[in-house]
Amino acid sequence: MEELRIEDNGRIGPIDSSRIPRFAGAATFARLPRLDQVERVDVAVVGVPFDSGVSYRPGARFGANHVREASRLLRPYNPALDLSPFAEAQVADAGDMAVNPFNINAAIETIQQDALDLTADGARLLTIGGDHTIALPLLRAAAERAGGPVALLHFDAHLDTWDTYFGAEYTHGTPFRRAVEEGILDTDALSHVGTRGPLYGKRDLEDDRRFGFGIVTSSDVYYQGVREVVAKLRDRIGDRPLYVSVDIDVLDPAHAPGTGTPEAGGITSRELLEILRGLRGLNLVGADVVEVSPAYDHAEITGVAASHVAYDLVSLMSELPKRPSAGRPERAGQRTTAGAQ
Repeated sequence: MEELRIEDNGRIGPIDSSRIPRFAGAATFARLPRLDQVERVDVAVVGVPFDSGVSYRPGARFGANHVREASRLLRPYNPALDLSPFAEAQVADAGDMAVNPFNINAAIETIQQDALDLTADGARLLTIGGDHTIALPLLRAAAERAGGPVALLHFDAHLDTWDTYFGAEYTHGTPFRRAVEEGILDTDALSHVGTRGPLYGKRDLEDDRRFGFGIVTSSDVYYQGVREVVAKLRDRIGDRPLYVSVDIDVLDPAHAPGTGTPEAGGITSRELLEILRGLRGLNLVGADVVEVSPAYDHAEITGVAASHVAYDLVSLMSELPKRPSAGRPERAGQRTTAGAQ
């Protein structure tokens, strides 16, 4: 079947949904071209089908393609930002990283190298996963590309700064503790947003504070409102290179039931999207949307929310200057598949 695509401002965009129904054809993110269909890329969207680091419900290994399917409804103009992201930048779907599901250390190494490969020509990277373990190698790659520690804005019901689970150092509950220990985070610009629910003890908060994190709970978002929260976050981040990590369980289970560790009392999808839009103009060097577990989803509620979050993150990246090229390594792209299924 011929792919009838929208082309705007010299960029190859999504399949034209006025000529080919949204429910037809391969499901790349937002029906965008695959990486091998474009000559260059400014923003790459890549999936990481990995959930070997989860501590409760599995299934996030299927999250990337679930988000792609839900993203069929996205359109090329973003009215909330008065922006056409696919005309501002060349965005493409880079397929899925081929990560080892039986060896977490090997998977982390693969993710880090693939992220470096995909950003070698100056592209910004949006990752759809996958469990939150993948944030650590992605942060390693982002810090290497940025030339030093990066600021982190972490949307999540949980802190993810615990030490170990069953003696394991690399799980979906430990990535940001490891990142602080490795010196790849700017400890003057770290924030959790949307945290809530029971903890193992008060020491969890004390450790988190010692690492340098500020906390905006879901209750803070409710009582203070989006504008005040955005102002505080922007003040904390400043002009530092920023990585945004979104665990979809930051949303209340009413807005995102399909996730591994749901907690009651979360923020709404509207609040999350408005906070993200409030980051416009910040130096967003990379982002991820993780922990979508399709088996627990209903009517694509979680997938739709995650796809819109990813769309707004791509929109924010699209209007930023292209990052300087680091030179493409010889094995660039070898570990990613040729497009999404």
